Amino acid sequence: MSTERLYDRNFSYACLSQVGFSLVNMAILAHYPRWIAHHGGEVDAAGWITGTASIAGLLLRPWIGQWIDRFGARMIWLTGYAIFAIGSLSNLWIHDLGPGIYLCRTLLVVGSAVIFSSSLTYVIHLAPSGRKAEAIGTLGAAAFLGIVFGPLLGELILSAERTRAEFETLFVGGVAVLLVPVSLLMLVRPAASEPGKGSVRLLEFLKTSRHHWPGTVVLLQMTFGLCVTVPFIFLTKFVDDTGLADTGFPKVSLFFMCYAGLGFTLRIVFRRTPDRLGRRKVLLLGAVFMSLGMLSFLLVDAEHAGLIIVPALLCGTGHSLMYHTCTSLFLDTFPPNVRGAGSGLSMVALDLGSIGGAQLLGEVAHRMGYDVLFVIVAGITLTSASVYAISSVPVWRERRRTSA
Repeated sequence: MSTERLYDRNFSYACLSQVGFSLVNMAILAHYPRWIAHHGGEVDAAGWITGTASIAGLLLRPWIGQWIDRFGARMIWLTGYAIFAIGSLSNLWIHDLGPGIYLCRTLLVVGSAVIFSSSLTYVIHLAPSGRKAEAIGTLGAAAFLGIVFGPLLGELILSAERTRAEFETLFVGGVAVLLVPVSLLMLVRPAASEPGKGSVRLLEFLKTSRHHWPGTVVLLQMTFGLCVTVPFIFLTKFVDDTGLADTGFPKVSLFFMCYAGLGFTLRIVFRRTPDRLGRRKVLLLGAVFMSLGMLSFLLVDAEHAGLIIVPALLCGTGHSLMYHTCTSLFLDTFPPNVRGAGSGLSMVALDLGSIGGAQLLGEVAHRMGYDVLFVIVAGITLTSASVYAISSVPVWRERRRTSA
């Protein structure tokens, strides 16, 4: 395999597989709060179920990364698909908000964690030096395509009544569609640079993480995890609870079409910009857009339902600029033989943000309203970006290096 070429057959199949999974994942993920509501749960229940389930993904992240280093990204990626499929089908046996629904959501979270960690590590191994942000960004663009159409697919299946039979069709149909990305992944060959060895001990993961600690970019990775809880966990409840669902065109689909459609376009058009202009600058710009997007949710109500495209476009821009730049900066300090552990630590940071976001923000929305939720997320994002901006300027980096 050429060390300079990125867009080869393996990369193409990997991206197409990611599109297929993202389609299924978003069809289920975007509407899972409605599955919870079907059993009598409110927005706080959605937050607690999602956040509690995410704890399992968080606890397994160290081993996921090391399994990737030991067994290869492709094999662990396929394992993730199997876990996700089991989690989806397990919902067929759910009839209340008891422990079973927590387990099902946990399997979906763990499956997604394995898939995203594996795909991230795989494209990093494929990417030539100096094009890692581009590789991560292009993979993320593939995921954006699934985000565009996944929620719409779910809304085509679910009627206004949202019967149990419709949810069962969603879960079973999702697994059937999942066979396509699995088939595509079977055509992918292991990356030539994958080491295929490594420790699977927690202590070794902690030592590796400490030795290659990426700095304050960890804070922004956690903040990004917090931010994405808003569209991916609370949006459907926001639409239902504020009366937006009764104002015409499905607002969830409209939001994600604008959010991911613009995000996909920006990722493709500016895929090389972070490596050329500077990933730090692009990351900080993305954080500003994300903050503005959160604040723009304050403009949206039942009388101005169409304005939901404003936060969709702003948050989509923030997402498109933040994730791949933050992740590539995060992984810079990890050499190839422990890059799986690095991606695992990166996902740990995302999980910490999403767990706190899901549980705490769910309580905030339930007790104080959605507007307070949006303001809190915007404030945290701007604060985190400011901390990173100050700590990452050259003079401070040099002082830390000389004092180490």
